[in-house]
Amino acid sequence: MIKELLHFFNPSDHLGIWLLVSFVIAFVVSFSTFPAIFHVSEAKHLMDEPGERSIHSVKTPTLGGVGIFISLVVVITTIGGLLETKTLLLILGSLTILFFLGLKDDLLILSPTKKLFGQFLAAMVLIAFTDTRILGFSGLLGITIMPYWLSVAFTLFVYLLVINAYNLIDGVDGLAGSLALLGAGAFAFMSIKTGDITMATIAVATVGSLIPFLRLNFSKNQKIFMGDTGSMIIGFLLAFFAVRFINQSQLNQGAIFFNSAPIMILSILFFPLLDTLRIFFIRLVILKKSPFSADKNHLHHKFLDLGFTHIQTTTYIVLLNLMLIAFAYSTRELDIFLQFILLMVVGISLYSTLFIYNWIMLKGWFPQFLKTIKNYKL
Repeated sequence: MIKELLHFFNPSDHLGIWLLVSFVIAFVVSFSTFPAIFHVSEAKHLMDEPGERSIHSVKTPTLGGVGIFISLVVVITTIGGLLETKTLLLILGSLTILFFLGLKDDLLILSPTKKLFGQFLAAMVLIAFTDTRILGFSGLLGITIMPYWLSVAFTLFVYLLVINAYNLIDGVDGLAGSLALLGAGAFAFMSIKTGDITMATIAVATVGSLIPFLRLNFSKNQKIFMGDTGSMIIGFLLAFFAVRFINQSQLNQGAIFFNSAPIMILSILFFPLLDTLRIFFIRLVILKKSPFSADKNHLHHKFLDLGFTHIQTTTYIVLLNLMLIAFAYSTRELDIFLQFILLMVVGISLYSTLFIYNWIMLKGWFPQFLKTIKNYKL
């Protein structure tokens, strides 16, 4: 009876219930796992020690990624049999590589070279065995279809860039997790619109796994960090969502995002990519040091310098990114080059306005301008 029921069951016919089940499974497993993680972290002293570059003052568990990983594994292994099994098994394999890689880095510290190699391996597993890659730029910069080798190389670069971007922004309570929650939610929405049930399921499960973590990440009494385990897993999933979304859109000229898929992805990943490119430029060009060396030049550090709290910083950045996603979605029918220009102008302006305003106020130009206007009127 159960075998016959599963044979004829189609998740797309009961999409709302199906996605709710995947969310609930991920949420319950994640929520139930964290007490054990706290106990093990405290018993084995697996804590992050505050240092001179730290923005926290007490020892804090760094194994939040373990709960996220376990909840995703449970979703994939319990209900994944009714979806694209091959793809999900490969995702599971890649996540497992990154899980052990991140866990070792959280506990023992791993060199950037070894981390990059593990990320390269995890990405190549999916690219090679599913042939899910970015085919071109959808006409942006005049590039429609890239040669196979260039397509593979560029897709691999996207994976490495996104994974490390989320790793780098994990410096303020809730920031990486909240942006990942927003990104997974956006991908779930777009996957539902395009009928990609497999991606929608994993995206919704990602949302379910992140909510219990964020509750603790914002907590004062039972705080836990995502760690490299969590940031690499989340970064990898968002990179996969991005690559698959662009690939599926480019393969179907009738797709609703055929003319805007790369721009939608840029809007979702805008802050992590902006901060990563900015920090790499500062470290390589200005400071003449390794791009992976730690410092306090990230944008979220600058918000803290302006007097923002962790929660205020996270809320402000997430709201700006939400506005940017909504803007990109509203302009998706325009020419793709125009979409790109508008996204860059609006995005950079949104994230720069506060700093420009603060700089003007420090210079005393604005009060002087108001005084000049007042005197002129008199």
